[in-house]
Amino acid sequence: MVLVVDGDRESLRHLRRELRKRYGGDYRVACAGSGREAIVRLRRFEANGDDVALVLAERGMPGISGTELLARVGRVHPTAKRALLVAWGDRAAAGSILRSMSLGHIDYYVNKPWGETDERFHRTVAEFLYDWAKDRMPKFEEIRIVGEQWSPRSHELRDLLGRNGVLHTFHHADSPEGRELLAEVGHGPDRLPVLVLFDGQVLVDPSNSEIADACGVNPTLEKSRFDLVVIGAGPAGLAAAANGASEGLDTLIVEGEAIGGQAGTSSLIRNYPGFPSGIGGAELARRAAEQAWLFGGTFLFMRRVTGLRRAGDEVVVSLSCGQEVTARAVVVATGASYRRLGIPSLEALRGAGVFYGAAVSEAQAMEGREVYVVGAGNSAGQAAMHLSKYASRVTILARGASLETSMSEYLIREIGASENVEVRLETRVAGGGGRARLERLVLEDSRSGRNETVPAAGLFVLIGAEPHTAWLPEGIERDEGGYLITGADFSRYGLPRRGWHVERPPLLMETSMQGVFAVGDVRHGSVKRVASAVGEGSIAVQMVHEYLGSVRRERSREPRSEQPAAEGKGASDEGAMSATA
Repeated sequence: MVLVVDGDRESLRHLRRELRKRYGGDYRVACAGSGREAIVRLRRFEANGDDVALVLAERGMPGISGTELLARVGRVHPTAKRALLVAWGDRAAAGSILRSMSLGHIDYYVNKPWGETDERFHRTVAEFLYDWAKDRMPKFEEIRIVGEQWSPRSHELRDLLGRNGVLHTFHHADSPEGRELLAEVGHGPDRLPVLVLFDGQVLVDPSNSEIADACGVNPTLEKSRFDLVVIGAGPAGLAAAANGASEGLDTLIVEGEAIGGQAGTSSLIRNYPGFPSGIGGAELARRAAEQAWLFGGTFLFMRRVTGLRRAGDEVVVSLSCGQEVTARAVVVATGASYRRLGIPSLEALRGAGVFYGAAVSEAQAMEGREVYVVGAGNSAGQAAMHLSKYASRVTILARGASLETSMSEYLIREIGASENVEVRLETRVAGGGGRARLERLVLEDSRSGRNETVPAAGLFVLIGAEPHTAWLPEGIERDEGGYLITGADFSRYGLPRRGWHVERPPLLMETSMQGVFAVGDVRHGSVKRVASAVGEGSIAVQMVHEYLGSVRRERSREPRSEQPAAEGKGASDEGAMSATA
């Protein structure tokens, strides 16, 4: 259902004609001449169970204004897209747009169509409809899953496939659809989950790497030598991969879980340049991955790097599948993961109501329930706002006395304007539990020391970060928190001691192992923002070129009689330590 509201009769007729001509085959287009009439229609839609995809409301209507109406729409139809209709040349609209967006009352604005078939108008409308429909429209199912609704593995699969953009459906083993699918493939419910692929393959309780191989997403590596290996496909790694491949570097990207990293779990990123109405983290990651692939980058999914070591002028990269590849340079972009609560009773319910991140994949399962979000950063704020579209109530739990020091102002304003989002400051989770899934939490007020037990269907934890660096050899220097030290930061920690056999200092993002660079959240001193990570990934490729140039210059100064074997012998002393990531 698309609802358009405009107090000007001629303008309303024009809007109705344009919308019905373009979208009438797939959507019912309803019209209202005032805010009050629109509210009556919206209540009728709700009573009839009609899904509202988009509401367009003219800004300057008498009585109930467009901005006020769209704010009310969010209460009745929380998943509907909401746009303010603005006439061309209406310079006074800017203030209303900015205020309404900062409060989360509208998604964006759209200029009224200018004449017939105004494609600028339709481009914006089509983007709204795509964003609304992408999680609802019938899909080609790449994978059908039958499993236990609240098992950790079922949650992991839903989250993993969703973040990688794999179209899938999930059926509880006891549901009619689940029983029918199990009978169809000849399997019982004794061993779950069961995955049925689009080509008929049946996988019973498979590993992540087995799923990737069965889907055919991993190429057979016909060579073992690359110019650049990028470890991790978060925003920083994808930027390095796209820039490296576009500049002619033969690039391999290795990702152990899902493209996008932590950013891929964000429901809406509003402060990334070029997307004024915001973009989902998974969507942004998919676009970046496609860019890198189109430039010639090679991806290995569900594979981990288990070790690095120097061999002459190259770096040997060991993979979890048992293969080794060599690279002239390596970019480590393994990011960080959310810190665990460390409460045994809640850790036992991970995936069964207790989630680290995962607000996007689990939000619809929280419809009509009370949920809690732990954290005070942008990720926590975005998760809370996304969950508020489905949950009856969302409570943000923050240890600090305010959100201002860790969360962007636009998110704080949206949270403050939301009717079903509450913030509890100086509060921590002290315990909780449930039989088969989360049922309750114990909250401690840090000021009074008093505990309170509250009912809870979901707990989404987005606190702190722990860098993925334990797998790296000891020769790569880290700070006290495990983050990789690069470039100028060595002046604080001391110059690299091992493996540094050249006179030049480390380059801007170079680690203490020559030719190995670190970008994004894994790097000491990085700014934990998506745009900053993308910038680091792009800059790192310039550093790679500078490094490769220095290697060529060093080679040109070597005596002609020197043998490559001697060069390799000196480098082999560097500690070829290898550990499992």
